[in-house]
Amino acid sequence: MIEQLFGSKTRVKLLQLFLSNPNRSFYVREITRKIDEQINSVRRELANLLSIGIISSETNNNRLYYEVSQTYEYYAALSAIFGQGVMPSVEEGVKKETADHSLKGIGNVELAILTGQFTRDETSGVDFLIVGDVNPTQLSKHVAEMESVEGKEIRYVVMAPHEFKYRKQVNDRFLGMVLESKMQVLVDKHKMFSPKSEKKVKSETPEEE
Repeated sequence: MIEQLFGSKTRVKLLQLFLSNPNRSFYVREITRKIDEQINSVRRELANLLSIGIISSETNNNRLYYEVSQTYEYYAALSAIFGQGVMPSVEEGVKKETADHSLKGIGNVELAILTGQFTRDETSGVDFLIVGDVNPTQLSKHVAEMESVEGKEIRYVVMAPHEFKYRKQVNDRFLGMVLESKMQVLVDKHKMFSPKSEKKVKSETPEEE
């Protein structure tokens, strides 16, 4: 039913992929792999979403990336539908193809963010920051699963809550760079900070693949 409402199954899968991953960008072949749809269908729907303004694009290293536009007029409404807990029939097509970022089972996580390779911002030199009282073995297993799905090594840092607070108070250089980087917040129990937004620059002659 939701596919009929939004036009096509591919479009619904794209909307969920982008809206459940704010501040993350994907290139065409990566998208086709994650949502398990034909590349021509993906290209057609990407063009539709671009024309509407739901997503934006930019070129990096001669590769064209797409991500959701958080300045889109109906971003909040679409995020409420697709960003969390959408219908199972939609989830089946996307979540199996993306990293399982559920942090249940690794401990009491107060803050968790993705940055670095995930958001194409190497400012901090780290990809995954976790703050909380976590089980090292379970966390290592979780990261290994993420690496398997993403197909790349993930650099991660764990901090106890008191260490995070201290570093923030003394203006720690590393933590400051992380907080200023482009990121996707997975967990923020105490509203420690908000993600930084960045302007997108479009290229006239990008490559999709």
